[in-house]
Amino acid sequence: MSSFHHTVIEEFRANAGQVGGPFEGSELILLTTTGARSGKPHTVPLGFAREGGDGELLVVGSAAGADRHPAWYHDLLARPLVEVETGSETYQAVAVPAQGARRDELFARIVRAEPGYGEYQARTRRVIPVVALQRTHEVPAPEGGIAGKLLDVHGWLRAQLALVRELAREEPQGAGAASLGLQLRQHCLAFCHSLEFHHRSEDAGLFPYLEQQHPHMREFFRRVGAEHRVIARLQEELVRALDAPGAGFSERVERMSRELEAHLDGEEAQLLPVLRALEA
Repeated sequence: MSSFHHTVIEEFRANAGQVGGPFEGSELILLTTTGARSGKPHTVPLGFAREGGDGELLVVGSAAGADRHPAWYHDLLARPLVEVETGSETYQAVAVPAQGARRDELFARIVRAEPGYGEYQARTRRVIPVVALQRTHEVPAPEGGIAGKLLDVHGWLRAQLALVRELAREEPQGAGAASLGLQLRQHCLAFCHSLEFHHRSEDAGLFPYLEQQHPHMREFFRRVGAEHRVIARLQEELVRALDAPGAGFSERVERMSRELEAHLDGEEAQLLPVLRALEA
């Protein structure tokens, strides 16, 4: 991160989103992506537009008209789940680049409000991307503590998978479906990466701890670990299919949904009483 960006970010966070200098009077957000290669978080200050008055936020990968997309754009293509700071709130979003005519329409609208973006496009042959930051569905946990956190994560995964299923059903099928729309691709990747992180965290942290406290549950944790491996294989197949979906992609999503719903239901039935007892 450049020292200039670091200074802007510090000022943004210290003053509820207000900054001075060359950005004085401008509205900014902070976008935190996960490095495509490093896996580390990277935060950048960006200007933004809205799709409609109170619509989702849009950011533009202008890079001041450079011939390469900015690093944060490459990051969000690889890891679509991002964090957005507006000054008044922080939330997660799935970053979805606009495609085709929709991209052109949004870019033209942004240029009418901020002509500088048009000047940037004139400097380069690349098509400057417009990215929608689609706020993820928030599922408030009905309770606190570790039990509430588990329900919160499970609710988020269920909501994201439901959206992926809906988008997959809308995609063209068969030999003509050479590539999936970015809307489906980005949401599917966000779901898969989050699911992978959640299961790894359980396998490496929560489950070994609970097994120490409750040795009689050893067989349950062995079974759940085996379910994690089955789901991981389905997840890997989904990610591979994003580049060559063919006719069976929607069926793969449906199988993932069946396996994951059964897994989450069984896990909650066994774990929630134990977690609640620990916090009583």
